[in-house]
Amino acid sequence: MIKKSFSINKLLFSIVNTFIYILICLTSILQLYIILSVGLKEVFVMELRVLRYFLAVAREQNISNAAESLHLTQPTLSRQLMELEQELGKKLFIRGNRKITLTEDGILFRKRANEIMDLVEKTTAEISTPEDTITGDVYIGGGETDAMRLTARVAAKLQKNYPDIRYHLYSGNGDDVTERLDKGLLDFGVLIEPADITKYNYIRLPVTDTWGLLMRKDSPLSKKDFITPNDLWNIPIITSAQTLVNNEFSGWLGADFEKLNIVTTYNLVYNASLMVDEGFGYALCLDKLINTTGDCNLCFKPLFPKFEARLDLVWKKYQVFSKAAEKFLEIAYEEFSEG
Repeated sequence: MIKKSFSINKLLFSIVNTFIYILICLTSILQLYIILSVGLKEVFVMELRVLRYFLAVAREQNISNAAESLHLTQPTLSRQLMELEQELGKKLFIRGNRKITLTEDGILFRKRANEIMDLVEKTTAEISTPEDTITGDVYIGGGETDAMRLTARVAAKLQKNYPDIRYHLYSGNGDDVTERLDKGLLDFGVLIEPADITKYNYIRLPVTDTWGLLMRKDSPLSKKDFITPNDLWNIPIITSAQTLVNNEFSGWLGADFEKLNIVTTYNLVYNASLMVDEGFGYALCLDKLINTTGDCNLCFKPLFPKFEARLDLVWKKYQVFSKAAEKFLEIAYEEFSEG
């Protein structure tokens, strides 16, 4: 917990509005992000306005273009950035004659700044929703799985009565999704087991995905009905980057999974399928993600013994939802809860 003795920076008092001040003070998110990104010993609260300036320069890679997009003079913007670097005690930019690039600290700071702005915009939208209406945004993250159809089913049902709710989908592996859940950037996540769901509330979805091997149709293994552990030892493997998944595969394989000839890891399977299509290797993945029908060069063969993955709709414990997210969860319980 941040000690009360920490000084509050004078910049705090020029934050755009009282709500954002309360948000930052209650959650300490901004302080935490700055500590994580640049390792400061003391905590400073940055103006959101200055974060927008920083992000504009990082995007444009040019002071003049950024100043024009922000409707500022170039000297004003340059001064703000110099003050930001002085306050942080870190150099964020490498200033060239025509182009500005980010330092390593600048890259980390950009990531945190984007997360802060996303969270502020998300929360502002939730707070500003009128009391007597249900509108707003629902943020859902998930890995590549056909089970995302189930969230679409909930959204479609909800849309009939609440057409003004908007949905924002984020795709990534389990590690990506849980990181954004923990930071408050997502309301819900669809996680493919194995996943650590101990710190979340969840609904187990009434479907499973099947693991198998994606390969070219002219591969010798394509003639088999299923793939056994012995089939994997002498081929180049493309596999998920998730640690927990690989641990589960070790159990199925009956040996250390890392001893296989792993040539590539992926977090989203589409790019892995391109590697397979070019003959680079065989991808361990879930079924129904890559269309292998028609003229496609690829085919999918399930593993044997059968290796299935359960799926969960998760959300943070003690989560304070917007009205739109509350309605989404209500319909999800109706659709998926057992009994």
